[in-house]
Amino acid sequence: MLRFILRRVAYMVPTLFAVSIVAFVIIQLPPGDYLTTLMADWASGGGAVEMGTVEVLRQRYGLDQPVWIQYFYWISGIVTRGDFGISFELNRPVTDVIWGRLGYTFLISFCTLLFIWALALPIGIYSAVRQYSIGDYVATFLGFLGLAIPNFLLALVLMYVTVSYFGASVGGLFSPAMVDAPWGLAKFADFLAHVWLPILVVGTAGLASLIRIMRANLLDELHKPYVTTARAKGVSEFRLLLKYPVRVALNPLISTLGWILPALVSGEIIVSVVLSLPTTGPMLLRALLAQDMYLAGSIILMVSVLTLVGTLVSDILLAIADPRIRFQ
Repeated sequence: MLRFILRRVAYMVPTLFAVSIVAFVIIQLPPGDYLTTLMADWASGGGAVEMGTVEVLRQRYGLDQPVWIQYFYWISGIVTRGDFGISFELNRPVTDVIWGRLGYTFLISFCTLLFIWALALPIGIYSAVRQYSIGDYVATFLGFLGLAIPNFLLALVLMYVTVSYFGASVGGLFSPAMVDAPWGLAKFADFLAHVWLPILVVGTAGLASLIRIMRANLLDELHKPYVTTARAKGVSEFRLLLKYPVRVALNPLISTLGWILPALVSGEIIVSVVLSLPTTGPMLLRALLAQDMYLAGSIILMVSVLTLVGTLVSDILLAIADPRIRFQ
């Protein structure tokens, strides 16, 4: 098992290197650079700047260097010093800018993942075992509804209902009076009163997907001969269900961890803008618009790392659930 995990971790290194190149190339694709955007903003505000000043700023930020040299400085700083560069727009180290928001991003993503799995497994099992029942039709209808409604629209509707009918403010993660307050029971209770909305909104689509996947996988297994044999030998229905078909049906479900984690973070971007959440989503959007390349590249790299971590965790869980996988 240890060799299996070490081999998977070794595979992550070249993949992460390739992902960093792709992330840096993507943020370089728009024409111009941060100074071009800055000059356009100044011009739209009626200001002007001398070309000599622009050249000095371009040399200061290293934007006069070829792209591959800029990438080398960026990635070598990350690997050797944990330095993700400077945010041009905020004039602060990227690590100082993003770590606080990454904490809230990971917290919301982790809570959303727990929410999805806690509901998807029992509902998916029920829908498969009680196929074509009223409960199955209700779960199927809600599943398709969750897949069809965009997250930002669901967030707007829930905010309107909460404010109009319950008189509660659910924007952000804290009430205005609690934003700068020290952590305590009052602030934690205020956090819980706000965090349910982004978890519900971000998790709805993922929940609907996993319910459909679990239902389809379990339906495939329930009609196989080994289930009939176990039932003929007198195994109780509940024990038979959990010990054999559910265990096999979990394999494809576990493998979805690889794409659910980054999907939660990327889906959280628009929701964060709508709900005014202090996460990396609004920051990434602003960094891309301003072509703040080190800040945008670092956030994209973090999301990519989440993909690799999710894939690693799903591989390990699959190896635990099905020992045949680690020997292949």
